[in-house]
Amino acid sequence: MRITLKTLLFLLISVTGQAQQKSSTPNIVLIFMDDMGYGDLSCYGALDIHTPNIDRLASEGIRFTNFLSSQAVCSASRASIMTGCYANRVGISGALFPGSKVGLASEEMTMAELLKQKNYATGIYGKWHLGDAKQFLPLQQGFDEYLGIPYSNDMWPVTYDGKPADSSSSKSKVPQLPLIKNNDKWMEIRTLEDQSTLTERYTTAAEAFIKKNKNKPFFLYLPHSMPHVPINASPAFRGKSKQGLYGDVIQEIDASVGRILKTIKENGLDNNTIVIFTSDNGPWINFGNHAGSTGGLREGKGTSFEGGQRVPGIIRWKGTIQPNIVSNQLASTIDLFPTIAAITKASLPNKKIDGVSILPILQGDKNATPRKTFLYYYRKNSLEAVRIDNWKLVFAHTARSYLNQLPGMNGYPGITNENNPTSLALYDLRRDPAENYDVKEMHPDMVKKLQALAEEARTDLGDDLQKRTGANNRAAGKIDN
Repeated sequence: MRITLKTLLFLLISVTGQAQQKSSTPNIVLIFMDDMGYGDLSCYGALDIHTPNIDRLASEGIRFTNFLSSQAVCSASRASIMTGCYANRVGISGALFPGSKVGLASEEMTMAELLKQKNYATGIYGKWHLGDAKQFLPLQQGFDEYLGIPYSNDMWPVTYDGKPADSSSSKSKVPQLPLIKNNDKWMEIRTLEDQSTLTERYTTAAEAFIKKNKNKPFFLYLPHSMPHVPINASPAFRGKSKQGLYGDVIQEIDASVGRILKTIKENGLDNNTIVIFTSDNGPWINFGNHAGSTGGLREGKGTSFEGGQRVPGIIRWKGTIQPNIVSNQLASTIDLFPTIAAITKASLPNKKIDGVSILPILQGDKNATPRKTFLYYYRKNSLEAVRIDNWKLVFAHTARSYLNQLPGMNGYPGITNENNPTSLALYDLRRDPAENYDVKEMHPDMVKKLQALAEEARTDLGDDLQKRTGANNRAAGKIDN
């Protein structure tokens, strides 16, 4: 076969370009869902919801089956993914409401600030929820650009039927939901039709950010507002799923992921961009057909059972992560911060963090177990469970429960039991991921081992259940002076 000089030059330029691209600092794209369940994607067993783009992302990289959010609630989980810490260590708990006097404090290093050490361009398009006062907004936390809502999309003066709240309702006292651009309110989200525009707005802004920064390293944080209720899809996606409006919303998000991947490829960044896809917690299942699936795991959002904290975890890094990898190793959203630091050679903060680098797993070491333990904190600082490998000890506590409660329909919530008593129980998650069978009587040595881990945690972080104060629990959730 004859190779012309022109063809040879083209091949040489292509190979050289790919080598240069691969050797440069990798771009980071973090797509963070809100209330997406473990069973909401085709590649995790979803029924009648088709997610070909996210499935392709998984097939081209690694899909985790034991990937945990740090807490099963909005603000706490977001504080953790941004700092690599359990949220109670940095003083964030629950879900912050409009006008909150607390937020993520400036002395905590965010993922954006971590990457600023390496001169990354940083942009966030979506839900922030780490304080809506100006001093807590993204541009004061290491981001160059921001377009999104400052808290959850149900924190607005609108009722479940989409109509304005009556003046006698406490909801009427909440301000209109602002869409913020950088530091200022750009417009207001007032109706369910306005909600239907959010996924498209975030995606378009994210595409523009990639194109603008294609010649320098960038960190793109895309925390979608949905499928947190209230849900709505744009007209092009309504009625397209066999799972109703919820499925339509997921499929529009899948299309958004496809657009991001296409933009990365078209700008020659495919081999030098790490794409991460995960969720802040499990589904808010008392919303019935407007909520997702735990994939058979116990309970959901707002609980320390697996349905509340085990979430999809997918990472693609072409040329480093081999395709079609399924990892059963334990990992968490708090591990992304130190992993990205290890990849980019950025310096970790001087303060203690809780994440561990899972880079050896990404590089293909099947025997690597960087995370052996996990702490299930909830509410302000309550240690509700601890885990070593696949063994999980749940402590006696009062918890939310969706069990034996009829869920709501079409945007309305069902009743939940917020005061369900939970007894001490040991679960072998390898055999019983649904946490149905208490085996503490069969394995007293494991109970003792897990209780010792809990004591270490209480000394470090404290435990409201035992009225313990930890030595290293930073009271960072405060307004900066």
